Amino acid sequence: MVLNYIWVAFFLIAFVVAAVKLVFFGDYDVFPAMMDSTFSSSKTAFEISLGLTGVLSLWLGVMKIGEQGGVVNALARLLSPVFAKLFPDIPKGHPVTGSIFMNIAANMLGLDNAATPLGLKAMEQMQELNPRKDTASNPMIMFLVLNTSGLTLIPVSIMVYRAQLGAAQPTDIFIPLLLATFFSTLAGIVVTSLFQRINLLNRTMLLTLGGACVLVAAIIWTFAQMDGETMNRVSTTVANILLMTIITGFILAGVRKRINVYDAFIEGAKDGFSTAVRIIPYLVAILVGIGVFRASGAMALLIHAMRSAVEVAHLDAQWVDAMPTALMKPLSGSGARGMMVDAMTTYGADSFVGRLSSIFQGSTDTTFYILAVYFGSVGVTKTRHAVACGLLADLAGIVAAIVICYLFFG
Repeated sequence: MVLNYIWVAFFLIAFVVAAVKLVFFGDYDVFPAMMDSTFSSSKTAFEISLGLTGVLSLWLGVMKIGEQGGVVNALARLLSPVFAKLFPDIPKGHPVTGSIFMNIAANMLGLDNAATPLGLKAMEQMQELNPRKDTASNPMIMFLVLNTSGLTLIPVSIMVYRAQLGAAQPTDIFIPLLLATFFSTLAGIVVTSLFQRINLLNRTMLLTLGGACVLVAAIIWTFAQMDGETMNRVSTTVANILLMTIITGFILAGVRKRINVYDAFIEGAKDGFSTAVRIIPYLVAILVGIGVFRASGAMALLIHAMRSAVEVAHLDAQWVDAMPTALMKPLSGSGARGMMVDAMTTYGADSFVGRLSSIFQGSTDTTFYILAVYFGSVGVTKTRHAVACGLLADLAGIVAAIVICYLFFG
């Protein structure tokens, strides 16, 4: 229901803004631009779904090998103490916990192509446990928020963009970005736990969250000792080695269990095409709404209003120039990437705005895209508090990014 209101709001606000621009400012290009956006966004949605088909088939096939080889069940048993607290509605030792872990690990390593199929697999398994098939369950919402909060340990693509755009030290945003994305994820867990009345003040969760803090600190310290070129090379190599290790490990586990790994792969891969087709309508809907909102000039108007409010309060407003990236990120990953590149091109990659845009890009994920894809893949239409929790995690990431950027570069 929340998503319905947001989708309608995109169109109504866009229409009002466009009408005002036409009547009062004689902007005859605004409505053609909005219509062009609807067609281009629809095409983009289809291309995204089509592009996912091969990757979905690959990873759903690999996951099927992992299931039959016993790897997923082993991960489920290992993680059951933590997941029993964080996902209390999932039966202890259920295979979905292994899928959730694999998805989160892929996200942390910046392996988007692997994370999405693994996430869709986890969502399908949670849907099997869901008594109300059209309504998001508590585990589904917690899982979605963990994805939208965008916890990433190796933001390789952002550092590459910074290098291409002339940053003297492309990796100087690495530590600030890690801190911002960590606070976003932590806020997402806390907020969702409050909605779902999950008690985080227990020995297991305190040790887990405390251990996560120590791990993040250790990773930050390790990479801080490297120069930029070494950091990029090591992070990329580690991510790819881990990815290949997962695939090989699953296959070896299948061989050890004496299953036909090729047939298991084919069985899982067959679901890739049908899953990609199922998400097309949901992607078309959300991307068209976002495209119309942006093409109407409503996004630019929002930024202008924000700047005026900050200046009236006599506060430093240089962070406002980076806000298009932050506001676009929950709506569109490619749109936010374009905003980030535009900010670095306009103000300079090493400017405060350029660095803050980079941190915004990596501190959260595309909330509405993830919501449309994950819930759409299993036919969930009633999202309950998923949107609110996801956006609050995004807000925490934005605030943390601004504060941290001022501490490091202000």
